[in-house]
Amino acid sequence: EVQLVESGGGLVQAGGSLRLSCAASGFIFDDYAIGWFRQAPGKEREGVSCISSSDGSTYYADSVKGRFTISSDNAKNTVYLQMNNLKPEDTAVYYCAAHYGLLLRPWVSDYDYWGQGTQVTVSS
Repeated sequence: EVQLVESGGGLVQAGGSLRLSCAASGFIFDDYAIGWFRQAPGKEREGVSCISSSDGSTYYADSVKGRFTISSDNAKNTVYLQMNNLKPEDTAVYYCAAHYGLLLRPWVSDYDYWGQGTQVTVSS
């Protein structure tokens, strides 16, 4: 059974940091790209960052470049999203997702498996 389990969300003040984790199981981790998405109330789910588990290549949305860092620990089948200098507009439920293949795709429709999400709230 494929599982993606996010953790690390919480409440933080603007300018603070959080590290999200996505623990994957049930599939061959190296064959998949892992993405982080977020969905704020009343808005569509959007791609934040993704990483290719095989070669470590990454993608970032313009809104998070320079503030967020995605990384992968293939020995633990876990992907991390380090979020620094958080802003109130980063408030959302954050989801990790997996799609088969090596290409970096920041679009919701390309992903096969999803986690349950973790809430990130940034206060001003």
